[in-house]
Amino acid sequence: QLQLVESGGGLVQSGGSLRLSCAASGFTLEYYAIGWFRQAPGKEREGVSCMSVSDGSTYYVDSVKGRFTISSDNAKNTVYLQLNSLKPEDTAVYYCAAAWDHIPTMAAHEYDYWGQGTQVTVSS
Repeated sequence: QLQLVESGGGLVQSGGSLRLSCAASGFTLEYYAIGWFRQAPGKEREGVSCMSVSDGSTYYVDSVKGRFTISSDNAKNTVYLQLNSLKPEDTAVYYCAAAWDHIPTMAAHEYDYWGQGTQVTVSS
């Protein structure tokens, strides 16, 4: 069974950091593009960052550039999203998603598999 499981969310003060993990089972992330998305209450889901696990190319939405870092550990079949300098507006449920043999994209409809999400709450 192909599955993505996120972890690492929590409550943090403004300026703090979290590291989100996205562990895959049932398939190898190396052949996928991985995206991190977030959805705040009353807002649409937005792409935050994405990467090609095979070549390491990474992309970020402007609002998180310089603060968030996406990375992968192929041995652990896991992708991470390091969140630094967090702001209250970063509060959302964060999801990871995988797209088979695809270039990295922030378009949610291109992704085949989704995790259940992990809550990130940043207090002011």
